[in-house]
Amino acid sequence: MPENPQAVFTAKALTKTYYMGEVEIPALRGVDLEVYQSEFIVLLGPSGSGKSTLLNIMGGLDTPTSGDAFWRDHDLAHANERELTSYRREHVGFVFQFYNLISSLTVRENVALVTEISVNPLKPEEALQLVGLEHRLDHFPSQLSGGEQQRVAIARAIAKRPDILLCDEPTGALDYQTGKVVLEVIAKINQELGTTAIVITHNASISGMANRVMHLANGQIVSIEENAHKLTPAELSW
Repeated sequence: MPENPQAVFTAKALTKTYYMGEVEIPALRGVDLEVYQSEFIVLLGPSGSGKSTLLNIMGGLDTPTSGDAFWRDHDLAHANERELTSYRREHVGFVFQFYNLISSLTVRENVALVTEISVNPLKPEEALQLVGLEHRLDHFPSQLSGGEQQRVAIARAIAKRPDILLCDEPTGALDYQTGKVVLEVIAKINQELGTTAIVITHNASISGMANRVMHLANGQIVSIEENAHKLTPAELSW
């Protein structure tokens, strides 16, 4: 755990239920959670366990059916859409399994889109240097490998200096070696910028690089493990 941990995200009795006609589909069933400043968390669990739903609530993409969810003093459970948009814009960076880059824009331009709506952003060149792509500024996504595209997506996410980086299966579409490179970038952002990082994965081996590992099943956190010794991505194997 980070020294003198400070909770930046808190959830209490968090539930989320989706409806298909008259059928109720519970996605979260009373989740209690604290996330600390500069922490690296890995969320593990089978499909349908509630991982993405929890991440979406933490990122302000969704709201809970009941319970409380706070990012510092931001009440995410009762915020309106304008407040959630402001929260996402100012505090959250997202990285998904698929890169969602705009094919007609260069690498630099893809990252610059975010900096234009941010209060105190990194320069696109700075963000791309952090992910090791300063030599690819004027290339288009089609000219990059999958791992390079994912690193551009990470640069775009961190360019606005987010407090928290939320990653949903960031290595899911990548091979072993490329996945490790992407994990190294996420670990670097967590360590050098102090950005709180939360990674969803089906790959249990990745849990070795986390401060804490949370296992979800049936919409609940069923266990939390703390790593006394964090591994580097280079030390992981699967």
